Amino acid sequence: YDITTQTEMLKRHVGYMTQHFSLYTDLSIRQNLEFVARVHELPHPRRQARAAIERLGLAGREDQLAGALSGGWKQRLALSACILPGPELLLLDEPTAGVDPKARRDFWNNIHDLAAEGMTVLVSTHYMDEAERCHELAYLSAGQILTRGTAQEVIENSHLTTWTVSGPDLSELAKRIKTLPGIESVTPFGTTLHVSGTDAARIEKSISGLLDGPQKWERAEVTLEDVFIHMMGVAGDGEA
Repeated sequence: YDITTQTEMLKRHVGYMTQHFSLYTDLSIRQNLEFVARVHELPHPRRQARAAIERLGLAGREDQLAGALSGGWKQRLALSACILPGPELLLLDEPTAGVDPKARRDFWNNIHDLAAEGMTVLVSTHYMDEAERCHELAYLSAGQILTRGTAQEVIENSHLTTWTVSGPDLSELAKRIKTLPGIESVTPFGTTLHVSGTDAARIEKSISGLLDGPQKWERAEVTLEDVFIHMMGVAGDGEA
């Protein structure tokens, strides 16, 4: 499609779900979905709304006001409204921000069901456990794709080496090692530190004098979160 000349046609094939709830809070679930069906000029809007309610597990709540729903149910309603016209491409902007873990899991199960039916779903997220559930990933910064591929490919292409450090005085240790050659990020993870860099030999040389100290150093499997933090530092998106 040409977005300059075929805008209206393109809109009929693309669904977009905003990060913040954008349906009418003073309408019920059913009323919102019927309204969306009419806006898209779908035949039999009431029937379409009922089907959407059943599909996304909203049955029994259809007469509740949208504004009275919890975050997870609002997101489920928003997703239902987005897929009502049957788009080929679905764009989701951080769809699970601020919802509880169970609601996040249920939402992603719905996304995978849609993908299995042939819909292309493009999701933006800062949750790495969600990113790992995607078939393909891309890291964007300032409009540029810095890396892309499956989760495993992104990890392998990062060429990162990660060590985990546990033991006493980790805060002081982190301050000492941040500027050592080869160490590109030092990140607290619970009761440990993740120490990462792309030059394994330089890291090992830098930490060689610390391995017999009070802290325990172990080589660790690089995670997608390690890569994400590293890419933030490379892109200047934040302090890694």
